[in-house]
Order: sequence, then C-alpha cells, then structure tokens
Amino acid sequence: MTTQIASATITLYTRPGCPGCRMSKQVLERNGVEFESRDVSEDADALAAIQTLGYTSLPVVVAGLEHWSGYQPDRLQALSA
Repeated sequence: MTTQIASATITLYTRPGCPGCRMSKQVLERNGVEFESRDVSEDADALAAIQTLGYTSLPVVVAGLEHWSGYQPDRLQALSA
C-alpha cells in the first residue's frame, strides 16, 4: 500500500452480529491502526455513505480514496505499513 493510504483516515462500517466486522476490527486493533468505527444499524448517515459507494454488505472499509467490502485481512494489515 502507498503511504497515502497508510496515513489516511480509516473508517470501518459495521453492524452488531457481523463476524467479518468483528474480525476486521480485531486485525486493525492488533496492528495498532487508528480507525473510526461506525455502526450502520444506529447511524443513518453511515448507512447512506456505504450505499452511495455501492455496497450492500459489511464490513466496509474506507481508507482515503480506497474502499472495499468484506473481511480482507491482507488489505487490513497493509494499512499498518
């Protein structure tokens, strides 16, 4: 990953009971990555944000201009570089 992504603001969009969301959060925390977690079940603006990006499943990670859906440990670990 580029330095731009590593230094970007990272937002993790989640909901309760989502295994991929829980695992994504654990990877970020274990690697010391600072991030904001937004629960789409309680935050209508967060839900609208991921829908605008075209996502219908969680988790969604937004890191600067990069974003993706689903549990992707390699991409999450690269954010700590």
